[in-house]
Amino acid sequence: MPDVDRMPSLGPLYRAAALRRGVAADPALPSRELTVAGVTVDREHLAAYDRVCGFRLRDELPATYPHVVAFPLAMALMTGRDFPFPLLGLIHVANRIEVLGPLRSSASFAFAVRAEALRPHDRGTQLDIVTTATVDGTLVWRDTSTYLRRTSASAGGSSSGDAPVPNAVWRVPRRVGGDYAAVSGDRNPIHTSRLLAKVFGFPRTIAHGMWTKARCLAALEGRLPDTYTVDVAFKLPILLPATVGFSAVAQGSGWDFGVHDGRSGRPHLTGLVR
Repeated sequence: MPDVDRMPSLGPLYRAAALRRGVAADPALPSRELTVAGVTVDREHLAAYDRVCGFRLRDELPATYPHVVAFPLAMALMTGRDFPFPLLGLIHVANRIEVLGPLRSSASFAFAVRAEALRPHDRGTQLDIVTTATVDGTLVWRDTSTYLRRTSASAGGSSSGDAPVPNAVWRVPRRVGGDYAAVSGDRNPIHTSRLLAKVFGFPRTIAHGMWTKARCLAALEGRLPDTYTVDVAFKLPILLPATVGFSAVAQGSGWDFGVHDGRSGRPHLTGLVR
């Protein structure tokens, strides 16, 4: 039986996240898995998401869309009393999505979320939040989000190196933070409030990493295999507004791609499709 009979409401989860303080003395990940079945797609919400991220309106879901649909379930797991870290201290550093079957907007999805792979990192501790989607018992999608609980400063920033010649130049307006927050449910104030972004060490609001990933896949739309894995690492945040370069190089039936600062060439995101 599913753990919950419907997708959780985000309001109480954000209040729980805001009130959470302290780290468990002996951190361990919860062994439970949260599941919910019978999740259907709201076509108006899908259309709004497509507009914000640059996708065409179509019956097939973008690979990143189930991530936002299942986001409340992940939030419920990560704000539980048995989760060892406060949500507001975690940094989303990487995301891997596996498209294993058709993602149709007419389907009824069952989602499951679990935490795994607690491990040391040179800047603290990392863990994975793994979300899966099945249709009629068949696994069609898996998402692995890697989070860092930072306890020490980085040994050094991302170097500029030789940035690839961009295939396109994107002007990312300030409103992207609020627009993506509205369609994703991820209302972390570093994306929506300049004042609170400064409290967390950013001179301006920053774009969501998952918006940047989605925007890259939108740029590759129509040129992706039927089934594939797309891996990205989130590097330097995109301070809004911004001008960035998008580059993509074909690798067989896949791609190597990235987003770089328009002036310095320093990477915001690196990724690959295989």
